[in-house]
Amino acid sequence: MGQKRISRLTQKEILEKDFKTGIRGYNQDEVDQFLDTIIKDYDAFENRIEWLEKEVERLKKETATLSEHTKRHQPQTQPQPQSQAGNTNYDILRRLSNLEKHVFGSKLYD
Repeated sequence: MGQKRISRLTQKEILEKDFKTGIRGYNQDEVDQFLDTIIKDYDAFENRIEWLEKEVERLKKETATLSEHTKRHQPQTQPQPQSQAGNTNYDILRRLSNLEKHVFGSKLYD
């Protein structure tokens, strides 16, 4: 949401792309069918990216809320344990990593 996205083709640009034909050109119906598949993939990826961005924002808010809640309920005489906050952050990072692996698969680490 707050991150800058790489410029991508839009569904409309893919749909309206006009390929020039040559002497031994491609079968237009095959190209059109393939482009239709690409458009569906773009739509699915855009929806998934949007969902993941919302999930990241939700987890950030949840982390902030939990952190604030923990600070308010700590006794004044005892120092705040670092391991609990570290575990919460680790769990959130692990969940985000699993989500990224699910969406992007091995492409994320290539």
